[in-house]
Amino acid sequence: MSVSSSEEVASAVPAARRGRPGYDQRQILEIAVQVFIEHGYDATSVSSLAERLGLSKSALYHHYASKERLLELALDEAMGSLEAVLREPGAAAGPAGERLEHVLRGAVRVLVDKLAYVTLLLRVRGNSDIERAALERRRAFDDQVAVLVRAAQVEGTVRGDVEAAVATRLLFGMVNSIVEWYRPAGPEGASELADDVLAVALDGLRTS
Repeated sequence: MSVSSSEEVASAVPAARRGRPGYDQRQILEIAVQVFIEHGYDATSVSSLAERLGLSKSALYHHYASKERLLELALDEAMGSLEAVLREPGAAAGPAGERLEHVLRGAVRVLVDKLAYVTLLLRVRGNSDIERAALERRRAFDDQVAVLVRAAQVEGTVRGDVEAAVATRLLFGMVNSIVEWYRPAGPEGASELADDVLAVALDGLRTS
């Protein structure tokens, strides 16, 4: 049964301990991401974050200068992990079809490992400079994958009757939808989930 991404994120991120100020920066960031997802970034105030953490606002500011800084770090966590996939050896060398498969597997792995961060990234609408910068990085990532799709088409391993940019959007539409229903405690991990995605999505583009 499908469940909402906020419920899954809640199960994937440690719950806040009210009245216990012993958080490190990483824990504060993880809980802030959870709150941003649950209530929306724009609707989340520093006061509500501090209340969720059981901290004073001054204690929260001791760790992070602003709510915007938390958002910036969270989005960089997601995008940085995706961009790193493109730099992996399996994505940088070899037949284009195999490189494309590696990138798709890597994207699924990042989504599973960084579920909360990617969920937040996919909800960004460009309402601030930080959000617009993240969206620009997403577009650049998609453009690089589209180049890889075109190379696979020229190579003959991917069908050429679907425009590469459209194929890329369709592939990542499927990958990104995982945040809406994936259960971290479910029977499939990142590897098995990637197999499923490739079987349904990429096999439809393969020429043989």
